[in-house]
Parts: sequence; structure tokens; C-alpha cells
Amino acid sequence: MNWRTAVAATQTRIGPDVNTNIKMDRHANLIGSLWMVGAMAGFAIEDAFLKTSALALPIGQILMLFGLGGALVFGGFAIAQGQPLISREAVSRPMRIRVFFEIIGRLFYILAFTLTPLSSATVILQAAPLVVVACAAMLFGETVGWRRWTAILIGLLGVVVIIRPGTDSFSMLSLLAVMGMLGLAGRDLASRAAPASLGTAILGLYGFMSVIVAGAAYALWAQTPFERLDLSTTLTLIGAILAGVAAYGSLMKAMRTGEVSAVTPFRYSRLVFGIALGVFVFGEQLDGSMIIGCALIVLSGLFILWRGQKSPAT
Repeated sequence: MNWRTAVAATQTRIGPDVNTNIKMDRHANLIGSLWMVGAMAGFAIEDAFLKTSALALPIGQILMLFGLGGALVFGGFAIAQGQPLISREAVSRPMRIRVFFEIIGRLFYILAFTLTPLSSATVILQAAPLVVVACAAMLFGETVGWRRWTAILIGLLGVVVIIRPGTDSFSMLSLLAVMGMLGLAGRDLASRAAPASLGTAILGLYGFMSVIVAGAAYALWAQTPFERLDLSTTLTLIGAILAGVAAYGSLMKAMRTGEVSAVTPFRYSRLVFGIALGVFVFGEQLDGSMIIGCALIVLSGLFILWRGQKSPAT
């Protein structure tokens, strides 16, 4: 057998396996992307339910009930899976930092979309990945080249375009979404240092317990009396809890299915759902500044993901 025959025979043997692996990777990326889109739809629906609940209930009460419902669901999952609810890892320093930022992020973001348009709050939230990349470079020493730094600055400029400081359209309430975005970005950074042994159910449990704390703190500060729940508001809160739990679980599933670089860009599908719900359910209006700011944030985020796949130093 000459060398040409040997090479051809080898390619014949490995060819189907290589093709099968490529097909499997593509299939996994497709499934992961669908999970991500489902998660973003769930989070947008959760936001809409909570915004509707705010028409009848104080925000502190909403946060406490929403957090309690989600904590009970994830706590039940953890018990069913045999995971300890309290452990040394669960109360480690990274987890305490994560809980702190979760409280800040959840509180201010929920305040943002209940007191301001859902569409604008959703768009500003999409700047969180840009902040995560910037802070990872400064805190964890990750290499970020000048191109990605430029993209980060352009994305943050998009936030400025949306909130329009110094103009007649500016509202201090717009800063609530910025604070919420920074808090959730801090939570994502702290999650990188959280013990890998902690499962999704435990992370979800402590995440929703943080919402309870945020609600209690806000209720004490606002000094607003709690309202009696009627059937409509109860069903709305249950819808928010179920949507939030499903979204969180879908997000974890997405990040564990397929390649992260292929799945992560579909986070921006939340913009579509959030803006659509804001416009068609709550009658919100989009203006030029919103569209321009949204484009700057999304394009910057996608560019950073693309550069990250090519070279971490650019």
C-alpha cells in the first residue's frame, strides 16, 4: 500500500467521526441557543408580571413575596437533589459578595422597570456584559486590548444616549436602571469566584433569598403599609415566580449546552421581548435616542464577543 492509499484509507476511517462531531457541536449550539432565547423570554415575562403587580402592591411587598416564592421552589429542588441548603461553600466570601450585589441589582432594577418604561430599563440592563468585561480586566487581570476597550466605551455611551443627562428629557429615575445594571454586573463577577460545587438550585435559592432581603430593606425605608392580596394580583405574582424560576433554570441549561461563545449572543434577544412587551402591553413609545442607544450597546457587546473568540489580547 503506497502513501496515497494509506492517507485515503485513514481519511475514510476518521471522516465520518469528524463529521459526526461537527454535527453534534452544531446541534448542541442550536439547543443551547434555544434555551437562551427561552430564558430571555422568561425574564422579560417576569419583568412584565412584576410591573403589573406594582399597580396594586408596594414594591417592598412585591419583592418579598416574589423572593419567597422563588426561594421555596429552588429550596425544594435542592432538597430533592440531596444538596445541603447551608454549607461552608454557600456562606463563603465570594457568595456573600454575590448576595450583596444581587440585593443591589435586583432592588434597583425592579424599581427601574416599575417606575420607568420597561423598554428603556431592559435596554440599559444589556450594558451589564460590557461592565463585566471591563471590571474583569481591572480586578482579575484579564487581558483586554484597545479594540475591546473602545467597544466598551461605545456601549456605555449608548447608555448615556438613552438616559440623556443634561437635557429636558432626563429623569433621575433613569439612574435606577443604571444602578440595577451595575449591581447585576457585580453579581456576575462574583459568580465567577463562587465555589464550583454549588449547584443551580443553591445559587437560585440564595439569589431569591437576596430578593427577600432587598424587599424588606426597601419596605423599612419606604414605610409603606402592605396591601391585601386579591385573586388577580396573587395570580400575577405566581406568574412572575414561575417565569423567573423557568428563566433561571433555562439560563443555566443554556450555559451548559453548546459553546458559550455561540450561546451568549442570544442574551440580546431579551431586548426584543422587553421592548415588545413595553410597547404592546404597557403602551410605551420608542424614540430616536432609545433606538440609537440600543444599537450602540448591542453592537458593542457582539463585537466584544467576536474579538474574544479571535484573541483575548485585542
